[in-house]
Amino acid sequence: MAGEDDGRRAARVFDALGAAYEKAFAHSEAHRRSLEWLLGRLAPGSQVLDVGSGTGRPTAETLARAGHEVLGVDVSPVMVGLAARQVPQATFRRVDVRELPLEEGSLDAACVFFSLLQMERAQQSALIGRLARALRPGGSLVLATVPLDVEGVDAVFMGQPVRVTSFTGEALVDVVTGAGLTVLAEENALFTPDHPEAAPEPHVFLCCGREDEE
Repeated sequence: MAGEDDGRRAARVFDALGAAYEKAFAHSEAHRRSLEWLLGRLAPGSQVLDVGSGTGRPTAETLARAGHEVLGVDVSPVMVGLAARQVPQATFRRVDVRELPLEEGSLDAACVFFSLLQMERAQQSALIGRLARALRPGGSLVLATVPLDVEGVDAVFMGQPVRVTSFTGEALVDVVTGAGLTVLAEENALFTPDHPEAAPEPHVFLCCGREDEE
């Protein structure tokens, strides 16, 4: 199954990167602004899913320190181990989110920071739809990616071979709205990871809400 191959590939890449990934992206102000937006919408003790939680920083750490119940999921055992040590206030599981049961209306928020790029477009769209259905009315989705019109393109990321699939920013908005969410804020930025083999890359952050009534 292609999804299983994608998951193994992603695990290999992020096992190799480990803590270097956190260091490379630690100075992303757009990421932090999107978290501030989310914190402003969450009631105390909210249930939040962090998809592709990496080392746990800054996303899970920021949300857990604010008193929210955070579950982080990642395919990389190295990342899950780092996150569990660094952010003991949150819960982390090694699992492919495509295989994670998501009950409708079970989440107050979900975060997806750059964790879809090694999935096929159909799988990305399906996951966004599942996350939208998992949100309670008034719930929030923060979604960030590299907005490019590419599908299955081989590239090198921080010295690691990767196969990248993404949407343009406009197409991603269409996917999100098609899932029943409203884009409430959007930020586009050009960001250079702090790594000797990194190059500037475009980032888009979509702050979305499930605005339907209960």
